[in-house]
Amino acid sequence: MPGLFVKKGDRVEVLTGKDKGKRGEVLAAFPAENRVIVQGVNRVKKHKRQTPSQPGGIIEQEAKIHVSNVAHIDPKDDKPTRIGHKILEDGRKVRVAKRSGEVIDR
Repeated sequence: MPGLFVKKGDRVEVLTGKDKGKRGEVLAAFPAENRVIVQGVNRVKKHKRQTPSQPGGIIEQEAKIHVSNVAHIDPKDDKPTRIGHKILEDGRKVRVAKRSGEVIDR
């Protein structure tokens, strides 16, 4: 099974679901579950019990979303793109945008 094409810090756009069209940064990636957490997307309310260190109440936080429902944003033209891999002359394997051929990895 191939690994995830998105990593923490990548900018992605949501393709399906209630947050379709929203963009955000990947806050966390979970390769074993094929899921990611995207900033500002798939927000859910969670009931927290009061503890001595923090007050209780209803907090809102991002929930995991399946990686197939997000697409990487092309750094060149700012549109969703698929990801490919390429090996550079110095031997590094980097991710490239299929749309423009732009190298995504820093």
